[in-house]
Amino acid sequence: MTAQRVGWDKLSGVQQWMLEQVLGIEPAGEDEKPKPRTSQADKWALHLAAARQFFEREGHLRVPRKHVETIVAGSEDGDEDQEQRDVPLKVGAWVSNQRSRAASLTPERVQQLSKIGMRWA
Repeated sequence: MTAQRVGWDKLSGVQQWMLEQVLGIEPAGEDEKPKPRTSQADKWALHLAAARQFFEREGHLRVPRKHVETIVAGSEDGDEDQEQRDVPLKVGAWVSNQRSRAASLTPERVQQLSKIGMRWA
């Protein structure tokens, strides 16, 4: 039933009517709907921004493995539907993982990390 409540707009008028009138089910409110999933490219961009923020503050990218960096994420292009929020990211583990996966990273990503002081060895 959760699927019907959340996907109410995708149901036909007859389905909506039956759910409301026969079963007493109403559409889910905005606060009940799941958050949209974050793409891998968006996750990369968030972690890269956190690593850049750490580098600008500390002057190096020798991040302790357990370090959590909080960045402000949200609307940068004026999209009013997306509010700004603090996002804590495990940037220490992420930097360590990127270092160990250096051989499989794209040249563009290697360049982005090198630009902010990544030590590859």
